[in-house]
Amino acid sequence: MSAEEAWMIAGMMAVTFGIRYFLFALADRIRLAPWLEHSLKFIPPAVLTAITLPAVLLPKGEWQVSLANPYLVAALLSLAAGILTRNLLATIAIGLAAFLAHRLLI
Repeated sequence: MSAEEAWMIAGMMAVTFGIRYFLFALADRIRLAPWLEHSLKFIPPAVLTAITLPAVLLPKGEWQVSLANPYLVAALLSLAAGILTRNLLATIAIGLAAFLAHRLLI
């Protein structure tokens, strides 16, 4: 590793740490508006949807909205399992089993 690369990594580390430290250091002093605090609860589901939906509906770069798509079948069965059981481990196991069964049997 050259000296330039080491300085670049150190600079990226300092910027990343600085941004995170600044927010955590002021977290107990800043009061957010109730509507903003309430709306922040929707960020994790929105991000998870934005990550998983393209992988489920566009597995090969093209739209595949049919039961021949193992990702879609496993996602739908996982959704049903999550709603019915409210158990994360069961939801993951059912989704994985559905995906594996679809890939092996169809």
